Amino acid sequence: MKKLLVYLKDYKKETILGPLFKLLEASFELMVPLVIAAMIDNGISGGDKGYVIKMCLLLLLLCAVGFISAITAQFFAAKAAAGFAKKVKRALFDNIQKLSFADMDSVGTSAMITRMTSDMNQVQQGVNMTIRLLLRSPFVVFGAMVMAFTIDARQALIFLVTIVLLFIVVGIIMLWSIPRYGQIQGGLDTLLRLTRENHTGVRVIRAFGLENKEKERFHAKSNELMKLQKFVGSVSALMNPVTYAILNLSVAYLIYKGAIYVNSGELSQGQIVALYNYMSQILVELIKFANLILTVTKAIASGNRVQELLELKSSMKDGNVTAFERKEDHVVFNDVSMRYAGDSEDCLENVSFTTKRGQKIGVIGGTGSGKSSLINLIPRFYDVRKGSVVIDGTDVREYKLELLREKIGIVPQKAVLFHGTIRDNMKWGNKNATDEQILKALEIAQAKEIVEGKENGLDYMVAQGGKNFSGGQKQRLTIARALVKSPDILILDDSASALDYLTDKKLREAIETMDNAPTTFIVSQRTSAVLTCDKIIVLDNGNVAGIGTHEQLLNSCELYKEIYDSQFKKEGAV
Repeated sequence: MKKLLVYLKDYKKETILGPLFKLLEASFELMVPLVIAAMIDNGISGGDKGYVIKMCLLLLLLCAVGFISAITAQFFAAKAAAGFAKKVKRALFDNIQKLSFADMDSVGTSAMITRMTSDMNQVQQGVNMTIRLLLRSPFVVFGAMVMAFTIDARQALIFLVTIVLLFIVVGIIMLWSIPRYGQIQGGLDTLLRLTRENHTGVRVIRAFGLENKEKERFHAKSNELMKLQKFVGSVSALMNPVTYAILNLSVAYLIYKGAIYVNSGELSQGQIVALYNYMSQILVELIKFANLILTVTKAIASGNRVQELLELKSSMKDGNVTAFERKEDHVVFNDVSMRYAGDSEDCLENVSFTTKRGQKIGVIGGTGSGKSSLINLIPRFYDVRKGSVVIDGTDVREYKLELLREKIGIVPQKAVLFHGTIRDNMKWGNKNATDEQILKALEIAQAKEIVEGKENGLDYMVAQGGKNFSGGQKQRLTIARALVKSPDILILDDSASALDYLTDKKLREAIETMDNAPTTFIVSQRTSAVLTCDKIIVLDNGNVAGIGTHEQLLNSCELYKEIYDSQFKKEGAV
């Protein structure tokens, strides 16, 4: 949490002026009991109405100045807290963007979202409350005690004992609560993960009639979190009644002793009223301080989680090479093995092949055979465990990541469009692309008619996630987006699964006829999508079962022949 405070450096003025104005308000508040004591002893006792009116006007003045000071302090505190949260969120988002896919897999999407939202809100609230009350409350508490000593040292000892007891109670509860609030935020991670899974897979859940099972699963985790929150909350809630009990006993004893001293003439009525008012101020401030401690406790627990993610550095080191040398052997896999973080077995093992510039490479295999894992190594989304992936004669680990990925156009399995116009989405590939270039890419991707059929054409607004397009339309638009950047390497990761066979065929033919056609990797479960490729790689459980052309594999690879026969016997030859 301490390291996050560096983001307050641009708000030094606010973090200094906020507490100062709060202390100014507190100073005027500490003067009020003395004014009231003087009013009782000098005005009311003597029947001096003029003096009473003068003291009343002084009280109003103190109230007005204190109110202005409090409002000013609140403004500075809110400005500093909001600015601090903005900077931390920006730094957090920037750091997340730098993390490798392996790092994101380890942390989890739900945990990152919770830290960016719920945890950051707790931290922002903690900073706001700290600027406002961290100095004010102790200042009033100790100030009231000092003022009590100026009135009567014997009575002030009651204040001293009370304050020591209260700080012991607050300290014990705070030390106990901090780690538990961290556990609560961890429970929120789990609930968010379950919510995201259900939201994403709601159609699957309903298709299998598992709504009740998912409800029970969610309720179990929710009840578990609720029990923890209730337990932590019940212990934390002891702070207010315990402090009230200590303070009320102190007040009762103060009045009891005060009555004896007034009766003996050692203290005046005004002085006892002033002592009572100071004890009341301590009561109010310690209740505020107790709530502040609870807020700060939550903020520290959340801040530690935010700091943990902020300090997480990418496990993938950037390279230094900033230029490509055009080579005939475009993409080469040299005895590549790969394993996901936390797995005990490789998902790819001893994969080797060479791709010439401009070739079409098909990648086929059963579900879980490692097709997506293989092509994810080309743009270096993941690093190999053994061997090397070489592009234009240089290991991908030596290239600058930004430069490497500029040369590669990727169409993922799940077509993703972003809120904005069609033109905005197309310019993700090339921010300087002209409408002519965009329309050309749309034509190759068989998506031009989609745009022409929409009102406003390229200015048609895409809903979040592309929900106002069908699955096939989204796939064609994402292919066009990849083509707009005119990549040297084009990766189609099962990106035509929602297309009919005719559209799929036209798409592949259009890519082949492109000027300076890219080296294309087509990942598919359809043999019809890869049978015209220059080379087909057949994967089986992470191992290469065969490499060759369609005709060669029919004769030499039993697995490929099985896949081909199963599909073409069912679907008919194409």
